Amino acid sequence: MFQKKTVIIVGAGASSEAHLPVGGELTGRIEGLLDVQVERARQIHGDTVIWNAIHAVARRDELEDGNIAAYRQACWRIRDAMPQAMSIDSFIDAHRGDSTLELCGKLAIVRSILQAEQKSSLFFDPNQIPAAKMLRRMRDTWFNAFMQLLTENCRADELGARLSSICIVNFNYDRCIEHFLVHAIENYYGIGSDQAEELVRNIEIYHPYGTVGALPWYEQEHTIAFGAEPSPDQLLDLAGQIRTFTEGTDPDSSDIEAIRERVAEAQIVLFLGFAYHHQNLELVRPQELPVPRSREAYCYGTAKDMSTSDCNLIAHELAGILNIRMSHVAVRPDLLCASLFREFWRSLSLA
Repeated sequence: MFQKKTVIIVGAGASSEAHLPVGGELTGRIEGLLDVQVERARQIHGDTVIWNAIHAVARRDELEDGNIAAYRQACWRIRDAMPQAMSIDSFIDAHRGDSTLELCGKLAIVRSILQAEQKSSLFFDPNQIPAAKMLRRMRDTWFNAFMQLLTENCRADELGARLSSICIVNFNYDRCIEHFLVHAIENYYGIGSDQAEELVRNIEIYHPYGTVGALPWYEQEHTIAFGAEPSPDQLLDLAGQIRTFTEGTDPDSSDIEAIRERVAEAQIVLFLGFAYHHQNLELVRPQELPVPRSREAYCYGTAKDMSTSDCNLIAHELAGILNIRMSHVAVRPDLLCASLFREFWRSLSLA
């Protein structure tokens, strides 16, 4: 069966449909985590796990008390800048080379995202409620619409081939997509968790800026369960999986070349909850595209609350990046991620 090659590029707005924080809400949470206050050698404010992780660094590197103070100052610098920052990522990149500030920022990213996963619609304790209850909460989200697209006219023994035609480029640090798909596939087809996990591993999923760790069933290093509470040492380990913009665009230490190759090959490119920042568009831009393309390609994207003029500018830029006609690009400010699937169902169909 012929499968259309589809690339889905995911931004923070996509995870918000599972009630993860975006924009100012996330920077506000990081501001609180890094508001470290210590009196008489006792922490009275800020996040205890982050502060204990910093102490673990001090023990490992045999730092003096003055160096610990430097980490606290770095926490405060980030805290005080968050109201002005577009994102924690952009703030860290603006201070690249400051390893102390970078570590504190990455610790806060991991801690805040794991907390956000735990508070999201996707989180459930399998010892207390069945996965089906969590899946019902996701009924009206793009996650469920995507699952319906994947399973349309598709038997369980055909799903692996269909999933192998999908590539997801996720600019978020969370693992919402992987977590949802495993439970959704297991529930829909009535198969075992091991088989569902193996099927999801057929999808190429790239996180250009890293993640808060691999889900345990990926059987990789640096794992942590969805929404789990890390120990200080574990938090420190997972912070090493977060990449700055410079690290994410380094061909020697990132997946940037594979991402660009998949975008170049794609017949459908979806942008979900994406802000279209120039640096991220440049990250996915193929270095070379065939002229003309061997197959027609189409691009669809959400642009919630953006002006008509900005949507037109973005559409022109996407047409240039993908080397396709403007008539093949639809950037819609009136559609959320879930409604984009409904609007373009026939165009996106994998059946």
